[in-house]
Amino acid sequence: MLKIETFTCNMLQENCYVVSDETKECVIIDCGAYTEAEKLAIEKYINENELRPVHLIATHGHLDHNFGDAFITSTYGLPLELDASDEAYVRAADKQAALFGIALTEPIASDIKPFTAGAHLKFGSHDIEVIETPGHSMGSVVLYIKDERVAFTGDTLFRGSIGRTDFEGGSMLMIIQSLRMFVQFPDDITLLPGHGPKTTMGYELAHNPYLDR
Repeated sequence: MLKIETFTCNMLQENCYVVSDETKECVIIDCGAYTEAEKLAIEKYINENELRPVHLIATHGHLDHNFGDAFITSTYGLPLELDASDEAYVRAADKQAALFGIALTEPIASDIKPFTAGAHLKFGSHDIEVIETPGHSMGSVVLYIKDERVAFTGDTLFRGSIGRTDFEGGSMLMIIQSLRMFVQFPDDITLLPGHGPKTTMGYELAHNPYLDR
């Protein structure tokens, strides 16, 4: 059975998830921890629950989902894993930061391990399927744990809305096409987005106007 802890991080209120199971192995998804307090809160949770991090995963390469990558890499020795199409965003994080008036003192990720469509990432007794959902960015993905009926949707799908598409590499046409993938999910699947509250597939099919196209 999964245990999912949510940490709301940085000036954009991004959701970072620490996901573990009975084996005590865990994955860290979208580590947007920006302040020292945010980083230490994640480390404290991992230590107090005696967890062993085995993956650091990003649903896409935008800065607000990756501020804490260098901290996780230096603390636990994990490379950042994300879709190969978004690796360049992370490599050029200083340019992203400049758009928001943020000065970076060091690269946000020094060790990157890109994955491609159809990848499966293992932790404990669970399997994470990587599903490509370009549109918010070229390399946006959904992380699906089928046995637990849960999916981490990044900035592709929010409760009642979708991610913006006006950044470099974004495309409204592509994100609408990607949203068609969601109909494969059962109504009771839990969706955990990159910002805002969790939702379910059933709720989104009934209330999200972007799924009615």
